[in-house]
Amino acid sequence: MNFAKHWAATLDDYAIDLAWSPDGSLLAVASAAGGVTLYEATTGAVKHSLAGHENGANALAWGSDGLLATGGQDGCVRIWQANFGQQTAKVKLGNAWVEHLAWSPLHSSAPLFAAAGRKLMAISPDGVPAHTFPDAPKTISALAIRASTLNLQPSTLLAAACFGHVAVWDTTTFGLQKEFPYGNAIYALTWSPDGRWLVAGCHDNAVHLWVPAEDIELHMSGYETRLKELSFSHDSKWLATGGGKDVCVWDCAGAGPEGREPLQLPQTARTTAIAFQNQHSLLATGDASGTFTLWSPTRKNPMIAEVRMPSAATKFAWRHDDSLLAVGTEKGILYVFKLDN
Repeated sequence: MNFAKHWAATLDDYAIDLAWSPDGSLLAVASAAGGVTLYEATTGAVKHSLAGHENGANALAWGSDGLLATGGQDGCVRIWQANFGQQTAKVKLGNAWVEHLAWSPLHSSAPLFAAAGRKLMAISPDGVPAHTFPDAPKTISALAIRASTLNLQPSTLLAAACFGHVAVWDTTTFGLQKEFPYGNAIYALTWSPDGRWLVAGCHDNAVHLWVPAEDIELHMSGYETRLKELSFSHDSKWLATGGGKDVCVWDCAGAGPEGREPLQLPQTARTTAIAFQNQHSLLATGDASGTFTLWSPTRKNPMIAEVRMPSAATKFAWRHDDSLLAVGTEKGILYVFKLDN
């Protein structure tokens, strides 16, 4: 296995979000300053520099047909035709920052979901607001789309978290499917790829899991810090969590991880980012010292490679075929590494 730097670029601020286009040809990177840059995957050449958002950008999400959505501190969602670098729509959600975006991959007409403050809105790909949900009890802190064929039934659900509460909505009917109380703040949400597990990273140094179809709840506490980093393996068996210096990898097969000892992957400083591959079993982890590591959790000696950077990773993004790994850093350097098996 060969793992080496493919190309690098300098941003005007730290990388607050990044994501590959569905076909893997472009990498979209949002800097905290507000601009959004589209890079060619193979060369690192800038394809387009988008004006982005006044005062700062917060999030981006790819849809189908080359559409890219961005959200920012101006309270707006902007939709771009990425191949041409043109803005096709702008939707104002209010005065609150647009901090969370989620776009279902199941079909081309699927709406984009955007959260700003307590407001959650579904927006059609053409930029027309499709539905405004009831205001959340508190500021929405995380969104997560479930797009799976669990039990061979295609379904898409949206989970939205705020302090003390997670709501699960049907993305087609916009109807409320489930509500889960939780007695603290939630910073991160993710679904397992098979759609069984809904997992929250929490302020009370804990990770909380629900199995909505089975009315099961599990809870693991005792982390060093509040928990913001979550990632599932492609087969839904392994859940990686941050929340301290060591990364914990939990076995979610069968009855789940409660009562089991996790695999602990040691780092030299607090975890800042984690991401499993999309189709394979490698896990990327980054810490506050600027070190990031590739692991194969199923191996007896799990460390595969270690890279030291000038600053900590803020975001990881694997391309859909896992051949490229994008790493955004807090000092505004973007790295793309190439992996050859």
